[in-house]
Amino acid sequence: MILLCFQIGIIFSQEDNREEIEAEANQFVAAGNEVLIKDGNFPKAEGEYRKAIAKNPVNPTAKYNLANAYYNTEKYDEASQRYTEAVKTASSKAEKHKAFHNQGNTYMEQKKYKEAVEAYKSALRNNPKDDETRYNLALAKQKKEEQQKQDDQNKDNKDNKDDNKDQKDQNKDKEGEDKEDKKEDKKEGEDDKEKKRDEGEDKKDEKGEDKKDEKGDPKDEGKDKQEDKKEGEGKPEEQQPQQVQGQLSPQQVKSLLEAMNNEEKKVQDKINAKKAKGAKTRTEKDW
Repeated sequence: MILLCFQIGIIFSQEDNREEIEAEANQFVAAGNEVLIKDGNFPKAEGEYRKAIAKNPVNPTAKYNLANAYYNTEKYDEASQRYTEAVKTASSKAEKHKAFHNQGNTYMEQKKYKEAVEAYKSALRNNPKDDETRYNLALAKQKKEEQQKQDDQNKDNKDNKDDNKDQKDQNKDKEGEDKEDKKEDKKEGEDDKEKKRDEGEDKKDEKGEDKKDEKGDPKDEGKDKQEDKKEGEGKPEEQQPQQVQGQLSPQQVKSLLEAMNNEEKKVQDKINAKKAKGAKTRTEKDW
């Protein structure tokens, strides 16, 4: 009987302590709300909320209010973390609905539309009648689709850019190959020119060798002709007289004289024949 009363006393003592802890935590939360709303002093309000959480870790109100303070100061990562903690410690659907709703708003600010859609859906599960949450869910879905289209377009642009880059690289490689081919063709052309030049020099050498005499010395035909000419100049009596325009050549004069002599001889022969015909012929004396 005494033991039972002792146990009941322990239970009452624990309940008193819990109530005392919750009361102190609520005081810290109230102090944080006051300095935040009245003075706008976020650092001091944050300190008060943290004291409340440390005093009563299972108190969802302190975590929820601290998350709201982070959201209003655009510290979205810290706000999302505290909303998640508030959801875990919340005992009622109303508390969970508020925490999920505000967490969805945090994701919207971060343009995490996929996470926002899931947060709003969780909020509606705890309060299907909230039109504000329903509107935010529709907006989050629309933003999610737009973001997906933009991502797909960016991916296509990236793929096209990569394809263009690959094509440019291929064209560049092809241009390099063409340059190498042209370079080789140029080199081959130069080799052909060199070969033809060598062949021309060989033919020239062969032609020069044909003009060499038996001793291997080059024949100087022009020199021989020049010497012959000089020898002819050294013998004036053998030179042929040059024909002057309008005069007969010696050969023509000779032929003309011969013709005249022949004609004169014919005339003389005729005269002599007439004389012989008119004269008496002497008879030969007989013995």
